Amino acid sequence: MFDELECRFAKSHEWAHPDGDVVTAGISDHAQSEISDIVFVELPKVGATVEQGQACAVIESVKAAADFIAPVSGEVIEVNDAIVDDPALVNQSPHGDGWFMKIQMSNPAELDRLMDFEAYSATLG
Repeated sequence: MFDELECRFAKSHEWAHPDGDVVTAGISDHAQSEISDIVFVELPKVGATVEQGQACAVIESVKAAADFIAPVSGEVIEVNDAIVDDPALVNQSPHGDGWFMKIQMSNPAELDRLMDFEAYSATLG
């Protein structure tokens, strides 16, 4: 489980949990509840390069499709195949078993462009 208080958040509702120069990324609890019943997740391949603010994965629910926006730039070093096999994990545990990918950051300073939990929560109004 990744503590929300230790995560950084993008305006587009993705979270990044830093551990050195690697972040684990997923979507926020708020986002999974808005998207609702997630039925399909398409993740990038390990080794892919992602750019902060750019779409890098796809999330589909029974009512809509949404892009997963990379919270930081870098190389995807691991993906969570469990959510491909069982997309409902994202709804059940968005900050735990429902994480999306691990990214080796190419520019750790990008974390400073993300919000802490308090600032993110304030945007949810």
